[in-house]
Amino acid sequence: METLKTAPTKKDDAPQEFVSVNPLKMSAPLGGALFFLGLDRSLPVFHGSQGCTSFALVLLGRHFKESIPLQTTAMSEVTTILGGGENISAAILKILEKGTPGIIGLCSTGLTETKGEDIAGEIVLFRKRHPEHDGVPIVAVSTPDFRGSHEDGFREAMVRTIEELVGEGGSPVKNQVNVLAGSHLTVADIDHLRETIESFGLTPIFLPDLSRSLDGIVPESFEPVSMGGTTLQEIRRMGESSHTLVLGESLRPAGEALLKKAGVPYVVVDRVMGIAAFDRFLVTLRDLSGKDYPETLKRDRNRLSDAMLDAHFYLGGQRVAAGLEPDHLYDLGHFLLENGMDLVSRVTTTASPLLVRMPGGKARLGDLGSLEEEARERKAGLIVTHSHGRQAAERLGIPLFRVGFPIFDRLGATHRLFVGYRGARETLFRLANMLWSRDPENRPDTWYPEARKMDSEDWVPLPVTGGGSRNFQGEKR
Repeated sequence: METLKTAPTKKDDAPQEFVSVNPLKMSAPLGGALFFLGLDRSLPVFHGSQGCTSFALVLLGRHFKESIPLQTTAMSEVTTILGGGENISAAILKILEKGTPGIIGLCSTGLTETKGEDIAGEIVLFRKRHPEHDGVPIVAVSTPDFRGSHEDGFREAMVRTIEELVGEGGSPVKNQVNVLAGSHLTVADIDHLRETIESFGLTPIFLPDLSRSLDGIVPESFEPVSMGGTTLQEIRRMGESSHTLVLGESLRPAGEALLKKAGVPYVVVDRVMGIAAFDRFLVTLRDLSGKDYPETLKRDRNRLSDAMLDAHFYLGGQRVAAGLEPDHLYDLGHFLLENGMDLVSRVTTTASPLLVRMPGGKARLGDLGSLEEEARERKAGLIVTHSHGRQAAERLGIPLFRVGFPIFDRLGATHRLFVGYRGARETLFRLANMLWSRDPENRPDTWYPEARKMDSEDWVPLPVTGGGSRNFQGEKR
């Protein structure tokens, strides 16, 4: 599948795509919804048409294999032209009549952003008209489809939530730390990071916490809100933490917002996958807590070192083409290089300071068509991207290692562990086994390649009678 391009510019020799033929990125409103789904009793609402909401609902449901609470203001042709303020008010009132959400996250879409809707102003008007609902926080976020990717929408929702809901800074609570979790982290990743941080005697507040909301719970009854996640009380207390760990370069503005709002210092951790990256992360936790490394982590590190030795026979020199969000590509790309693989193609979705720091060279903004084209030209033997890359992998005749969002054609995507020593070990084994399983299975007559090189006239399989054995020519030893 080809992608239309412009001519190369003087600044960058690479051609610039202006048409996405086979999209790699997901939309910003979807990223905003994903963030709000990690808050307890939250309900994301799209200010746009029903089709915008349905598309995001399908992707989220297929990826997490869960019932996803997501509502819409149901903009029509008339309200799009005349203004959708009344739709916002009507949708919020209907939601509050039917249920009791703890937080409402209002995300704009390309439709209403093109019209120029002031959703923050509409929320101010709603508050004036309906003061009886002042107890329910409503966070309005600008997330147009035509700008950025779901990583950007996720960040914008986090920044607005911090600005709206985090309390003013007070006396820091000893050993309490904030953890701003990136959009690329799985449920298993967040669980493992929490266990690791707690093993140093620290008390983390994760924002958002998908491990408590989209982790496969089976409720006794249906509720049209997220069930679990970061509570409103925890968000209020984030201003009292001693430090903030920002997991992902894209979330640096969220760390800045928390510093400005409550004076909580932050440190950006742009990598948590692989032995070198997690070593540095543990040094940070040791410095924050003043405690030595737990014995369990030392043993996990030894196991990972052994796994790296085992896997390098299968992964060393493997040529890889990867297409992911910037934070995810940066973290996983370094992990691949750390284990002897060559990252021959790096395609990402949105502008980021990480583009020029990508392992193996500068990343290219493009789509799955760009990834397929580069993988073919550079003779990649493996594609690393989400489920939408399966057709490209099939056309190229190479395996697809599914990571990122969405993964809808495999079970357990959200419960796969990637971060830390354990996650790196599991990922190495999955990668090596995927490549190993593509080798043809040996049969009794294929175990000895030297035997297949012999001429048929030299092969005389004589039966063995009496004692002794016979060599490949049938001669008795």
